[in-house]
Amino acid sequence: MLELALLFFVIALVAGAFGATGVAGFSMAIAKWLVVLFLVLAVVSLLL
Repeated sequence: MLELALLFFVIALVAGAFGATGVAGFSMAIAKWLVVLFLVLAVVSLLL
């Protein structure tokens, strides 16, 4: 999941560099949610 978050982060950086702010914002939002999901699942797996 972290690999996907990193991929979307890189897409957001590239899109932002080329001026596609809509794509950059959307990719950054997806990356943020993937990181949050990863952290939640990591904490749950450590507790169980």
